[in-house]
Amino acid sequence: MRNYDENSKVVDEFVQALKGDDEQRVREAMAAMASDIQQSVLRDAEQLAGEKDAAVLAARGVRTLTTKERAWYNGVIDAMKSDGPKQALTMIPEAMPSTVIDTVLEDIQTEFPLLNAIEFVNTTGITKWIYNKKGAQTAAWGALGSAISKELDGAFGVMDMTLCKLTAYFPVSKDFLLLGPEWLDRYVRAVLVEANALAAETAVVDGTGKDQFIGMTRDVSDEVSVSGGVYPRKAAVKLASFGAQDYLNVVEKLTRTYTGRQRPVTRVALIVNPSDYFKVVRPATTVLNTSGQYVADVFPFPTDVYQTAGIEAGKAVIGLPGQYLAGLGAGIGRKGLIEYDDSVKFLDDARVYVTRMYGNGRAKDDNAFQLLDISAVTPTYPAVTVKGTVSTKSAT
Repeated sequence: MRNYDENSKVVDEFVQALKGDDEQRVREAMAAMASDIQQSVLRDAEQLAGEKDAAVLAARGVRTLTTKERAWYNGVIDAMKSDGPKQALTMIPEAMPSTVIDTVLEDIQTEFPLLNAIEFVNTTGITKWIYNKKGAQTAAWGALGSAISKELDGAFGVMDMTLCKLTAYFPVSKDFLLLGPEWLDRYVRAVLVEANALAAETAVVDGTGKDQFIGMTRDVSDEVSVSGGVYPRKAAVKLASFGAQDYLNVVEKLTRTYTGRQRPVTRVALIVNPSDYFKVVRPATTVLNTSGQYVADVFPFPTDVYQTAGIEAGKAVIGLPGQYLAGLGAGIGRKGLIEYDDSVKFLDDARVYVTRMYGNGRAKDDNAFQLLDISAVTPTYPAVTVKGTVSTKSAT
């Protein structure tokens, strides 16, 4: 579905704005990104004018709507065309259909690999989510009593899935509304995918916990001291190299839960800044095989590498992505509606609408992720033996 320039300056500006505290900057960056998407959708619509082949349309992200979705979008279009869109939108009785949100989440997980690796769920209509904090529990014989109740109470956590809110802005020109419900759906989903995925990915990695997800880099232990809603970052573990000894030392720390329970670890995720991937990680994990071909991402333990601007340069996160829980949904009742925002004045020749998505996210276990300092990583070259010569020593 992402057929516009997802590496454009507007996307970069939005990601950088998310990392700051300037709400107006976020609003303007999001609206600029949405306007960019709208122009891309308009170009697709012009190229495919009169096209009836569902497969061709699907390739451009235009899907066949359900009866309920079509009725809802037609109601939104009629309201947007009216002289009083703010009042007209309040007459639409239902929130955005859950099937639209399901499709948005599917697109997010398809197009953003890191968000596909974590436990990412649709929380529309769900206000609380119970999760297992301690991993696999071992049964024990004994008399019934308060000790067992206390153990069970400490084994589960409850996360408020309505705590964090992201407002997405939709600039919509009147000409765009003439395209019909399928193209409006294409546009709405594209904005929701980009805005929510970029915001979620940034927060999943390094979110402060204040009105946003608690990131993997943050300390979520029971003893942590939270100031003003902000969770402190973990102390960064300095990684000297991606050699077996150095790397396996940090992987080994993931084999114990926060409470000390052992767990098997068969694969890990390494999350790095895109610039660091090419300057640090790729050079340190690329080897030349006996066939004279370069083999990239050679680690001493099965590792999936994810690039994201959500982590600062010089730092990385290593961990178990399945131990991160994130939920996102459109809310229920009035919270799930698209509304007209007449207070937004930063775009010309377009009415601006908003919708809000709610959710939350955090690591289930504080020991599931480690923050690394990779600023001093150096390549480690394997020992090489050539027939008829003396074996060289490993060098760095």
